[in-house]
Amino acid sequence: MAELKQSANELENELFKSVYEKTPDYIKNLNLMDFNNKDEFSFILKKEHLAPYNETENPEGLNLKEWFANYAKEAKVSTAGIRGPQNILYPQDTRFPINLVGIVLATLAKALVAKEKYTGKEILKIAGREVRYNSDLYLNAIARIQAAQGIKTLVPEERKTIPIWLASFLAFKLDLLGGEYITSSHGISVKNATKDLNSQGSQYLPEESLEFVNKIQEIFDETEKNGTYEIKISAESNSLIDESIMKKLEDGTNLYVEYLKSGVAQKENLNLIKDYAGKIIIENVGGSAYRTLSRVLNKLEISNKYDWLNTEEDPFFHSIGKYDHTPKGEKAFYDYSVDATVLAKRPNGEKYFPVIETMNYKEKLQNYPDLTAVLITDPDHDRLTIAQKESSLRIPKLEEAGIDYIKLDEKNILTVFTANQAFLMLMDFQAKQLKAQNLWQNHPRFMIKTTASALSWDEWAKCQGVNVVNVPVGFKEIANIMKKVELKLKNNPNEEIIIDDVFSKPINLGVDPRLIFAGEESGGMIMGTEDLICSKTGRCAVAMREKSATEAIIVASSLLSKLGNISLSRYLVQIFDECNINGRFDTRVDIAYYNESEPDIDKLKQAKIEGEKKRTENDLFYLAMAIAVKEGRMTLEDVKEVLNDSFKSLSFDNLLSIKFVGDGTYLEFSDKYIEIRPSGTDAKTKAYAGGLDKQILELYATNLGNYSGYRTELHKKFIDDEFYNSTKEKAMNYYLAFVDKDANNEKFEIPNYEF
Repeated sequence: MAELKQSANELENELFKSVYEKTPDYIKNLNLMDFNNKDEFSFILKKEHLAPYNETENPEGLNLKEWFANYAKEAKVSTAGIRGPQNILYPQDTRFPINLVGIVLATLAKALVAKEKYTGKEILKIAGREVRYNSDLYLNAIARIQAAQGIKTLVPEERKTIPIWLASFLAFKLDLLGGEYITSSHGISVKNATKDLNSQGSQYLPEESLEFVNKIQEIFDETEKNGTYEIKISAESNSLIDESIMKKLEDGTNLYVEYLKSGVAQKENLNLIKDYAGKIIIENVGGSAYRTLSRVLNKLEISNKYDWLNTEEDPFFHSIGKYDHTPKGEKAFYDYSVDATVLAKRPNGEKYFPVIETMNYKEKLQNYPDLTAVLITDPDHDRLTIAQKESSLRIPKLEEAGIDYIKLDEKNILTVFTANQAFLMLMDFQAKQLKAQNLWQNHPRFMIKTTASALSWDEWAKCQGVNVVNVPVGFKEIANIMKKVELKLKNNPNEEIIIDDVFSKPINLGVDPRLIFAGEESGGMIMGTEDLICSKTGRCAVAMREKSATEAIIVASSLLSKLGNISLSRYLVQIFDECNINGRFDTRVDIAYYNESEPDIDKLKQAKIEGEKKRTENDLFYLAMAIAVKEGRMTLEDVKEVLNDSFKSLSFDNLLSIKFVGDGTYLEFSDKYIEIRPSGTDAKTKAYAGGLDKQILELYATNLGNYSGYRTELHKKFIDDEFYNSTKEKAMNYYLAFVDKDANNEKFEIPNYEF
């Protein structure tokens, strides 16, 4: 039995101790497959593994059927890979959604699907990871299982970390069949996931996930029939696990720098950064971005403009976001994740940033001058949060503009921009740079954004003559629109391109358009290039398929230099004024129905089930009305009546529409929007709001997001039980129709590889 793991970090030791104590001995003693064995070996999946554990009747039980039922359910709706908590000390623990056995089964299933589609072809994929617990083990397992199936896997030298955007970029650029990336983005430390990348470098859409989910079911069926199923694992030294190509390509950093120079890192932006007088701080949460980003900045010859925080890789993320008590003050390990924009309330009602509070900026920024910017990136380096040191005299102006801040000392504050605010500045600056170079007029410009993102983006775009395509939450949804545009560009390059958005509105992008910006309010963005991006075999794209904090850092750094002694907060207000933007304010309320950090898996599962019920009831209350309006069962006036009756302290008289937007319900008012969106992967509800008055937005988002979902008599009057219970299925059908319309389903052809 393995001994309790020890750390130099007291809080991490508390986590280890808690996990150790909550893990039963039969899990601790599991030895299903030993990846320390560098030779070829097999894992024999047994019929007994599929059933629950019973000490006397089924001591080999792993309850894989239950694991698979939950895994398959998530595959249908996941917005960012199939993710969940894991047993960080005993990764073979199949009681958790993410576990070694599940990774092995999913990898094998994807490999078998690929081999069936491309019989007799040389299949190449990429595998990458960040710094989370067990990520190195999962990478090793993925590469060795694929090798055993005859699939070549490109991995970084010594299988070290790379960002998600680099794995995505190389999958597209090198014309690979796709890739596997191990991350849970900015989620809590005990979470992990595999993000499945297709040949475009974008995350799997639900129909792609279902192909390998069905294959897992076939494996289980065969195991049930025959009693066992052999899963081969190659030797660690198998030649199909290839580090040499990535070494030769310097992990693809040279190719990526070339790409950056065709877009956000053109000489005008680079020269601005080179002229910057101060230092820009990069907060490198988890440490894993440093290995790649430092090389990119060095190749761009701007690395001397940055100071780094947290360059050492750490799966506990340097204690960022971690507390020894819950939000209610109870003594327990609690993880707020590493999302720097998360807002919480103290017992006295005061709002604060729990993640940023653990970053100790009061000390770290003490010797930095006014207007020093901090660029905060997450472990897989795809999201960016921007903050800036300012004088406390700016507080009244910040509050007037709806910009949040934290006090560093009596004289200084740190302004913290939401992604909605930060990205508005970046897209505006990039547009001005293109105009200054006389490039803007060469193409019509368009933007892809999620419905949950800022109204100010739409207003800015209207002012600039930029067409906007709204999509559901998730970068794979953004990538899906890119691919639709590219298919039309390829087939009819001289015709206007018209794309339906998720509001069922046709958007005319013009002839030969270019993407100025694609992003979402959770901190992910990307920008297009003037010339289409081409892969080795000539596939063309308007932009890359994954959000990239590197792109955001380059544009933000250029902007900081351009502004000189002007703060970002002043620049943001300037944009509001220049474009007559009314919807200046935004907020997001996150409702978590349980403690994700609970180490007792039985308690965690039960709490999640109860939380999912609450989440679904909240979702269905609004969603059923949106679908009912769409199908002519309710009128808008009926919806107003129901909502005014349910929320006596709020008014819905100026509600203009209620719509299903692919993964949530969007309520459009004359002065604001509210979107209620259930998490597709967890017992959480997110309530987004944008509009003219921040206090009003917070009031509506909080009330609607926290609503129990109780069906009033009025609600039942318009929506009977049969319709209510069929709402989710109806919604999924509408979502799939949106995804499929004008879909780019061109079959990927495997090329003859030459490296």
